[in-house]
Amino acid sequence: MFGGGGGLNPRKMKQMMEQMGIDLEELDAEEVIIRTPDEDLVFTDAQVQKMDAQGQATYQVVGSPESRPRGEGGTAGAVEGEADSADESADDAGGAAIPDSDVEIVAARTGASEDDAREALEATDGDLAAAVEMLE
Repeated sequence: MFGGGGGLNPRKMKQMMEQMGIDLEELDAEEVIIRTPDEDLVFTDAQVQKMDAQGQATYQVVGSPESRPRGEGGTAGAVEGEADSADESADDAGGAAIPDSDVEIVAARTGASEDDAREALEATDGDLAAAVEMLE
């Protein structure tokens, strides 16, 4: 279809992609985290490509991930200062880490105090909509 020789010239492939409106970009990613309900897949040395086609962005991640169980000591890959505040929030919340940003969102939306917003988030397992509904 594209010619013989077992492959396609990379320059010709790039020209064809540009003609079809497909833009391919190599990203200089330091870390990629994929969160599932059971684990975090952490790629620390991944090669990441972003492809834009017809207004839709697709990311391709190539590398070997490290699997980390969910819910151990804050969030995987958090900046050091963020990890400390997440751990403090977890201690205050009895083990359930509620991000301060979520507390601020609920408090601003409902006019409740941050303490009330945090309690509502804890009662709803971090569900923003349910916490807002509870306080309204």
